[in-house]
Amino acid sequence: MTDDMQAKLERGLGLFDLDGTLIAWDTQMLFADHVIRREGWRRAYLAFFAAFLPAAKILGDEGMKRVFLSYLWRADHAKIEAWARDFVAEFFPARCYAVMLEKLQRHRDAGHLTVLASASPEFYAREVGRVLGFDLALGTLVEWQGPMPLLPDLRNHKGAEKVRRLSEIIGAPAAADGLWPRSHGYSDSSADLPMLRCCVENTLVNPSERLTALGEEKGWHIERPAKPWSTSAGHAREVLRRIAGI
Repeated sequence: MTDDMQAKLERGLGLFDLDGTLIAWDTQMLFADHVIRREGWRRAYLAFFAAFLPAAKILGDEGMKRVFLSYLWRADHAKIEAWARDFVAEFFPARCYAVMLEKLQRHRDAGHLTVLASASPEFYAREVGRVLGFDLALGTLVEWQGPMPLLPDLRNHKGAEKVRRLSEIIGAPAAADGLWPRSHGYSDSSADLPMLRCCVENTLVNPSERLTALGEEKGWHIERPAKPWSTSAGHAREVLRRIAGI
């Protein structure tokens, strides 16, 4: 870390998830839609992805993420970076939850270190972090040389992996209590419990019933900003439309 980041960390730490936390949407779906609407032939990935669905439990989240990224097959770094810039300009900050942008701004005004910790690919999470003014943006590292392979190598930035990578950069939580001092975590997902359990304070965003119960038990804050769909059926239709680039 730079000296400036270290100074901010000593004042406080704001850790933000992305999907479902700063924005209602799954940004991987939105980015796929953004790409496919520009190069329609990439819709062919749907057949490839569907062929692997029966093996989803065996492949796990990381394996299925590799399969999903097949829509980027043969795209080079420059093209993906250009898509990322255009995508982020379209959705950020315009489609973010206003209440969450306000919380982020409070951390920035207080001089805290602000970190975006997302499971979405880092090749656009970094751009989201830059546009929203985060000090640090981390996501799933997708590694490739030359054109994107059909099944790119990656390390899923989810669950305990967020804590591991953050610890490498900002230092591990204090040994005495397992917490990062003066820290506040923000997430919508139980997948982020390893990260949240390392924070002094936490805010849950539109949590599930089960996560709500846990949050209430622990005295965590809960925010329920309005989502851009009114029913689960409407959300399902929007997901299908987006993953097909329609």
